[in-house]
Amino acid sequence: MTRRRAPVSPPVALTVAGSDSGGGAGIQADLKTMEAHGVFGTSVVTAVTAQNTRGVERSHVLPVAEIKAQYRAVNEDFDLGAVKTGMLATEPVIDLVTDRAAALDAPVVVDPVMVAASGDRLLDADAEAAYADLIGEATLATPNADEAAVLTGIDPTDRETAREAGEELVGMGADAALVKGGHVGADDDTVIDTLVVDREGQESLGPSAGSADDEGPTVRTFEHPRVDTDATHGSGCTLSSAIAAHLAHGETLEFAVEAGTAFMERAVRYSLDVGQGPGAVHHLAALREAADRHRTMTDVAEVVEAFVDRDVSRLVPEVGMNVVGATAYAEAVGETAAVEGRITRTFSGVAPNRGVRLGASSHVARFLLAAREFDPDLRFAVNCRFDDETEAATAALDGPVTEYDRDAEPDDASGTMGWGARQAFGAVDADDPTPAAVLDRGAVGKEAIIKVVGETPEELGERVFALLDAVE
Repeated sequence: MTRRRAPVSPPVALTVAGSDSGGGAGIQADLKTMEAHGVFGTSVVTAVTAQNTRGVERSHVLPVAEIKAQYRAVNEDFDLGAVKTGMLATEPVIDLVTDRAAALDAPVVVDPVMVAASGDRLLDADAEAAYADLIGEATLATPNADEAAVLTGIDPTDRETAREAGEELVGMGADAALVKGGHVGADDDTVIDTLVVDREGQESLGPSAGSADDEGPTVRTFEHPRVDTDATHGSGCTLSSAIAAHLAHGETLEFAVEAGTAFMERAVRYSLDVGQGPGAVHHLAALREAADRHRTMTDVAEVVEAFVDRDVSRLVPEVGMNVVGATAYAEAVGETAAVEGRITRTFSGVAPNRGVRLGASSHVARFLLAAREFDPDLRFAVNCRFDDETEAATAALDGPVTEYDRDAEPDDASGTMGWGARQAFGAVDADDPTPAAVLDRGAVGKEAIIKVVGETPEELGERVFALLDAVE
């Protein structure tokens, strides 16, 4: 017999932007990002480009009548939960989009595509001036530093000037402005995005935890480590689309911005190595991370089973042993799998106290995540007993062995595990092999530990068994 249909009703969002034949930015990036957030993406194409990961070869703006027809077709059929704009190209197109945005009963995220990554201006003076009216219809404007300077006359080079530029955009009529910090950081290692929200429009945008003067708009900054990559083409499209998708779900603006920046950061960190240029932003990285969780939990469970079968009790520390696996895109402890309650010695060998679950480890997981900052291919780690025999046995491992001294840990360190990993892995030259193990000689009240790492569960198991063979 025929199956009964089981339709779902996701929120709908619209992107009004140009097409990127290389797939990394524009309409293509927007739709991928919306789909990754569980939003049905619709589109109005304003221009077609011939481009790839190396650059733009040609560009053609569609006639305004064709853009109108696309918008009419979408708007007449779909209940739009949010709209975002990207490349609008010319003054007539910007005027059209401004007119349509004014009539919309949905959040509008305006990504003012005005300045290329190279710093080149993409619009003529009339088109740049037309953006002032569109900003006035925006729920949120998301300019980068160069675009904010064009729109406001304020060059956001630090926290204070970024705030001033955001306040100026709000003064132009936007409910809120996010001044993106690709070029605005406390230092070269930090990116600071500055969110400025109009106090009068705050109620409609949801509650804010931002700080503010008594009479001024609310201000909040979002800081995250700068990713060492040139594959950032499309990151602005990805961020604005992610925010629009969250708004389409009915979430507050501040949550949408916070979640959107985290999504974009992961998409850039785990960029796709495609094409002959720098590569492409990975719009599905967050979905891939979630999909990898079950397999990672299974891998950890199989390593634990192998340790029980072999009886690794000689290597179990007093605090217990734990095996930790990180998903391929892990950024947080909750994206690592480990044994709940650790592995402990018994009268007959070793046994896990409970099963494997996500976020079950704290110390070893934080160590592994910090180590992945130096070698993202590292996926697994285990803590082993440290004594004279096991220290000598590390010579049998198939890679370098490094160490760190807890007595040298500064008082303001964010955590021993992360600090220790940075000392151990940061001391290794980039051209040298990644350490196979790290010696933590402990401190007063802290047990000394050997941490063994590996790219695969098989590699981790082989290294632990090599230690065991050397001490038995």
